[in-house]
Amino acid sequence: MNSLQTEIARRRTFAIISHPDAGKTTLTEKLLLYGGALQLAGSVKAKGNQRRATSDWMELEKQRGISVTSTVLQFEYSGLMLNLLDTPGHNDFSADTYRTLTAADSAVMLIDNAKGVEAQTKKLFKVCRQRGIPIFTFVNKMDHEGIGPLDLLSEVEETLGIRSVPMNWPIGQGADFQGIYDRQTHAVHLYERTARGATTAGHKEYQLEDPEVKKTVGDRLYQQLLDEIELLNVAGEEIDLNQILAGQLTPVFFGSALTNFGVQQFLDQFIKIAPAPTERLSQDAAISPDNAFSGFVFKIQANMDPAHRDRIAFLRIVSGEFEKDMEVIHSRTGKTLKLNRPQKLFARDRETVETAFAGDIIGLTNPGAFRLGDTLSLDGVLKYEEVPAFKPEAFASIQSEDVARYKHFEKGVNQLSEEGLVDLFWDHRAQTRTPILGVIGKLQFDVVQFRLLSEYGVKTTIYPVPYTEIAWVTGPEKDIMNIFFGSENKLVKDNSGNYAILSISERQLDFIKLRNESLQFSESPP
Repeated sequence: MNSLQTEIARRRTFAIISHPDAGKTTLTEKLLLYGGALQLAGSVKAKGNQRRATSDWMELEKQRGISVTSTVLQFEYSGLMLNLLDTPGHNDFSADTYRTLTAADSAVMLIDNAKGVEAQTKKLFKVCRQRGIPIFTFVNKMDHEGIGPLDLLSEVEETLGIRSVPMNWPIGQGADFQGIYDRQTHAVHLYERTARGATTAGHKEYQLEDPEVKKTVGDRLYQQLLDEIELLNVAGEEIDLNQILAGQLTPVFFGSALTNFGVQQFLDQFIKIAPAPTERLSQDAAISPDNAFSGFVFKIQANMDPAHRDRIAFLRIVSGEFEKDMEVIHSRTGKTLKLNRPQKLFARDRETVETAFAGDIIGLTNPGAFRLGDTLSLDGVLKYEEVPAFKPEAFASIQSEDVARYKHFEKGVNQLSEEGLVDLFWDHRAQTRTPILGVIGKLQFDVVQFRLLSEYGVKTTIYPVPYTEIAWVTGPEKDIMNIFFGSENKLVKDNSGNYAILSISERQLDFIKLRNESLQFSESPP
C-alpha cells in the first residue's frame, strides 16, 4: 500500500442525522472530546460561563438552541482522521442536510430513547438509504424512561425497513439504568450517577460473570439482562459486515450522550466498521479514491468569519491528493484555477491546509468562482452529479427598509442564494427590483432576515405572496411571453435567467401546462 492509499484508508467521513432535540449537538461535542478537539464540552443550552456548542456557531443558532446550518469538524482519533459533518435537525433546513449527506461515506442516526423514530429521522434515513450509505444507530438518553430496547428495535425495523443488530445492550433504563453490556467483549460497563449538574457519568468495567455486576445492578436486572442476551443470541441478527456496508443492516449502540456514557464504546467500534472513502460515479465512469485529484462542491457559506466577509466553498475530495497552490480545471467553465488559499475547517475556525486526501473536506475561498455541485479535477473531463436541486415549497417577497443600502441588500440576497439557502426569483416586468424568495421551510425566511441584518447591515421586511407552486418553463421565448397568466399566476426569472411560473395552486399550474403544449415544464431548473 503506497502513502496515498495509506492516507485514504485512514479517513472516515460521516454525518450525524436526527430529529431535533434528540441530542445530536451533544453527541457531536462528546466525540470531539475524545479526539482532543475540545477541552470542555458545552451544551447548546449552556448558561453563564459554560462553553457554547462548537458546532452551532451562528448567533441565531445560539439564540434558538437549534442547528440551522451544516458544519464540518475534522479531528484525529486513534490514528484515524475523522471528518464529521454535523447537520441541521430541523425540517426547514432539510435541503442543506441532503446536500451534506452527498459528502458523507456513512451516517450516524441518533434516536431518542423516549421518542423512538421521529418524522425528520425518517426523511433523512430515506435519503441515506437511497444513497446506499451505511447507517449506524445510537440510541440516546438511556438514563430517561423510554419504550424499551426490544420495542425500539422493532420500531426501527418496521418503520424504517432496515434490519438491526445490537452491538451492546442496556441494563435497565431511566431511573433503573445501570450500564451497558458489550456483546463482542462480554464486558459490562456500569453507569454511576454523579453529583447534580455534572456532565459526565462515572464508569466501571467488569466481565459479565463478575459477582460485583449482580451485586450492583440487583437480582432482577441481572436476570433480565441474561434473558435478553440469550434472546438476542438465539433470535437476533448476526453481525454481517458486508450487509452493514451495503446499508442493509444497522449496528445499534445504546448510551447517554449528555453524561458521556457509552460514547467511547460507540466511537471505538464505529471507526473499525465504518468505511474509508470508496469509488464514486462521475458522468462517465466510477472513480477510485486513489485516482488523480478530483472533488465536488456540496456547500457554500458566506461570512463564516464576519471579520473577513468571505465565502467558503466546501469541497469533498473524491479522489487523489490535494496540495496547496495546485492548479485544477473547473468543469462548468473550463477555466484553470489555482487553489492558493485552501483551508482546513473546524466549525467557523480554520487554518491553511497544505495537503488533503480523498475523504477530506476543504474550504476554498475564491469569491464567486464556485456554485453548488461544481466539479474540480486535474483533467477537466470529470463531472460529478452528486448535489441535488430542490423545489421551493414556500414563497415571499422581501424588501430593504433602507433604500440607501440597496446595493448591500442585493449583494446579500444574491450570496445567500448562491449558498442554496434560498432561491431568488425576479419579476422581469416590474419597475422595481424586488426579489421573491423561494425556500424549503418557512423558518428560512427568519434566517435570511437575520443574516441580512447581522452580516450586511440591512433591515428587511418580508411580505407574503399567494403562490404555493412553481414550474420552470423552456421553449421559444415568444411562446412563453404569450402565456395567459391571469391574476393567479406570475412569470418570473430565477437568478440564472431561467423562466419559471409561480402559481396559487397545482390546478392552475396544470391548466397552463395543458394550454401551452409547445413549451416544456419541469420541477427543477433546466
